[in-house]
Amino acid sequence: MVGGFFSSFRVKELRDRILFVMFGFFIFVLTVHLSVPGVDLQKWDQLLSQGALFSFLGMFTGGALNRFSIGAMGITPYINASIIMQLLTVVIPKLHELQKEGGEMGRRKLGQYIRFLTMALALLQATMMVVSLAKWKDPETGATLFLMQGIPYFVMVILSLTAGTAFLMWLGEQMSEKGIGNGVSLIIFGGIVLRYPVYIKQTLFYAKVANDPNYFLKLILFGVVAILLVMAIIMLTQGQRKVPVQYAKRVVGRRVFGGQSTYIPIRVNNAGVISIIFAISIMYLPQTFTQFVQPEMTSPWFGVVNFINQIFSPQHWFYNLMYALLVIFFTYFYSAITFNISDVADNMKKYGGFIPGIRPGRPTVEYLEKIMGRITFVSALSLAFIAVAPTFAMSVTGVTSFYLGSTSMLIIVGVALDTMQQIEARLVMRHYQGFMK
Repeated sequence: MVGGFFSSFRVKELRDRILFVMFGFFIFVLTVHLSVPGVDLQKWDQLLSQGALFSFLGMFTGGALNRFSIGAMGITPYINASIIMQLLTVVIPKLHELQKEGGEMGRRKLGQYIRFLTMALALLQATMMVVSLAKWKDPETGATLFLMQGIPYFVMVILSLTAGTAFLMWLGEQMSEKGIGNGVSLIIFGGIVLRYPVYIKQTLFYAKVANDPNYFLKLILFGVVAILLVMAIIMLTQGQRKVPVQYAKRVVGRRVFGGQSTYIPIRVNNAGVISIIFAISIMYLPQTFTQFVQPEMTSPWFGVVNFINQIFSPQHWFYNLMYALLVIFFTYFYSAITFNISDVADNMKKYGGFIPGIRPGRPTVEYLEKIMGRITFVSALSLAFIAVAPTFAMSVTGVTSFYLGSTSMLIIVGVALDTMQQIEARLVMRHYQGFMK
């Protein structure tokens, strides 16, 4: 692997692409530290500690949300726009035809729609964020979050946040075109990794001041669990079921076409990280809602709000049960969208392909549905286990200063593997030894 790493820098084109990605990371870090003027960061940090959903969104920004920088919303609107457009291609026939038969022009058109939708979502999210925060006041002093008031100032903040998302979207596309790997995914990867030094610092500080003599043993156990989770994620990400396909021979004039054997690679984890993102976003909503609805202790609603906060705490068994069930549901839902069995069977039939022992047409669809059902069942249970495992690991070991999130681990491992595979392909194409053997 070390030899493959140095080999990647011997190829000028690959070296330039890797250096461009590094430069993109540098620009991304600069956007994290460019704070929007006129914000009381101490009160903002106090407000962030009360909202679980804010903490989840801040995980993808590399600390930009904590500093209320121009990249505070991160690339999240672009992710939402991509997911919405992918769902719309299933519902709207015109978009489905554009994706299926539009070729390169169709992909560019869909990419343009995603950009427009991203800007609309970013503007809407920034407006809702600024309007809701402008109403916030410190319950003790009555001080506001924004040091300046007035419509011109609020418009400036909204446009700054929207422009930050637009810039990160453009930066991600440039990293995809001139760098290596998927630029948007790499920006999310960088945002997550940027928080790790803070977690390590917090963990070491807590270990220093803790009076528990077994704390270092708990840290070792915590590290072992983290390594095992990474191994499980790698196996789930790389796993695939190869369905054999045979193409019949066709004679056109004096030439013979077809006759070769191939396979359909069906990924075990077709849903990726989307199912966990959807599930955890829903699970964070009740606690986020109760932060804005805080009745008096004498109110009859006080007990209801307290009960909601209790059962939707990450340490409660009800929270983990509902979290796992939502992950299973969204895994089935998103896998059915991303892998269209009818299209696969039609394409095989069109080009004279068939699965050995299975007739083309409806029997092929039923056979693939049977395989897909088994694969999705394994994937859903595995993702549900990965989703709740970090919570149990932190509860058992007592290490809560290092945030071991299932979503962040899936993204980090997935992006790292995808980038390494692309570097590997370029190295093998030039007869260099790759990373993986």
